[in-house]
Amino acid sequence: MMEKMLLNIGPSHPAMHGTIQIKVELDGERIIKADVEIGYLHRGFEKTAENRTYMQIIPYTDRLNYVSPLLNNLAYAMAVEKLLGIDVPPRAKWLRMIFGEISRITDHLTCIAPIGMELGAFTVFLYMIKAREFLWNVLDATTGARLTTSYIRIGGVKADVPENFEDLLRKALEETKKAVRDVHGLLSRNPIFLKRTKDVGVVSQDDALSYGFTGPVLRSTGYYYDVRKAFPYLYYDEVDFEVPLGERGDNYDRYMVRMKEIEQSIRIIEQSLSKMEKGPVKAEDEVAEAYEAIKASQEGKYLDGKLKLNPNLEGMEREVYYKIMARVPRYILPPKEDLYRSIEGMIRHFKLIMSGHGLRPPAGEVYVPVEGGNGELGFYIVSDGTDRPYRLHLRAPVFSIMSALAEMIKGHYIADVIPTFASINMIGGELDR
Repeated sequence: MMEKMLLNIGPSHPAMHGTIQIKVELDGERIIKADVEIGYLHRGFEKTAENRTYMQIIPYTDRLNYVSPLLNNLAYAMAVEKLLGIDVPPRAKWLRMIFGEISRITDHLTCIAPIGMELGAFTVFLYMIKAREFLWNVLDATTGARLTTSYIRIGGVKADVPENFEDLLRKALEETKKAVRDVHGLLSRNPIFLKRTKDVGVVSQDDALSYGFTGPVLRSTGYYYDVRKAFPYLYYDEVDFEVPLGERGDNYDRYMVRMKEIEQSIRIIEQSLSKMEKGPVKAEDEVAEAYEAIKASQEGKYLDGKLKLNPNLEGMEREVYYKIMARVPRYILPPKEDLYRSIEGMIRHFKLIMSGHGLRPPAGEVYVPVEGGNGELGFYIVSDGTDRPYRLHLRAPVFSIMSALAEMIKGHYIADVIPTFASINMIGGELDR
C-alpha cells in the first residue's frame, strides 16, 4: 500500500517570497498532487488606485512588478494618455523604449540568477546580479532611484538624461553582454543543468493558451506572441529585433528564452540610442538658485536666465522640458522655472497636484497593453470624468502563469519545485496586486 505524506512549502519558506503556499502530496519524493495558495500579500492596488488621483497612482505602479517598475509606469501612463487623447514628444518615446528595455533586462537577470542558484550554481547568481548593478546605476543617475523610480509620467518622462548617460549605458550593456556570455558557458550545455531543467515543468502550447499565458513562458512553448510585434507601440515598429521561441515549454526553454531576450533588448537599446534625436540634456549658464528666484518673485522682481536646480530636478529645465513632456498645459506639470518664477506656473502646478483639482479625463474606458517582463501587462481604466478612476484593473501576466504551477510540478520530485517556481518569475506585487 502506497504511503502518502502531506507537505507544506511556504509561505514562510524563503523561496516562496513569503507570499505563496504550496501544499504537496508526496509518494516518497515524487509529487502526486499539489495545491497552490496565493494572496498573502494583500496589496489592494486596484481599490487603492480608485481612491487616488491619476497622478498619485504612478508611485503605486512602481510596486507591482518591482523588478521592472518602468514597464508598469509605461503601461499606466499610456492608458491615461489614451483617455486624455494626448501624444508625447519623440525624444520621450525613445527614452521610454530605452528604459523599458533596461527594465526588461533587469527583470530577466533577476529571474535567471535564482534559477542557477537554486540548482547549486551560485556563481551564476553573482554574475547576473553584478550586471544588474551596472544597469541600476544607470537608472539611479537618471531617475534618482534604483528601484521605485516613478520616472515615466503622464505626458512624457520625469526628466532628460544626464550628460554622461550614453557612456554609463554602453558600459552597463557591455557588462551585461559579458555576464550573458559567461552564464551561457556555465549553464547552457552543462550536463547537470540540462538534466535538472530539460523535460521538467513542461507546459504544452495548448495548455499555455488555455491558461492565458503570455510572455517568455508562452513563447517557451513555441507560440509566437509579443505585444511589441502584435500591437506595436512607441517606436517598436522602427527597430529590428527578433522574438526568441522555445520548443518544449520546460524549465530549460524558459531559461533560454529569457537569455536570448536579454540579447534582443540590448539590440533595441543600441538602435534607440542611434535613432533618438540629439539635443541638450542639461541647461547651461545657470545663474540662480531656485530659492533666489522664489525670493525675487515675492519682491516683485524677475530673475532672467536659467535656474540652477538641485540634482533631483536636473533635466527638468524649460530648455529640454518640451522634448520630454507633451505640450498640453491643461494636463502637464509646468517646467520648474515657471513654477519657481511665476504665479501662473505655481497655480498650474497646484491645480494639477491638489486633490479634487487634478487631471479629469473625459468619461470613457480604455485598455492599453505593453510587453512586460512576464508577458502582456495591461491597464483597463474606466473614467467617470472625475479626478480619479471609477475603475482600474491590471492585467497581471504572472497571475495566469501561477494558476498552472500545480500541474507543472505534478509528477516531478520535491527538489524540482523551487527551480520550476523560479522559472515562472513570480513577483508578489504583481500577482496579488
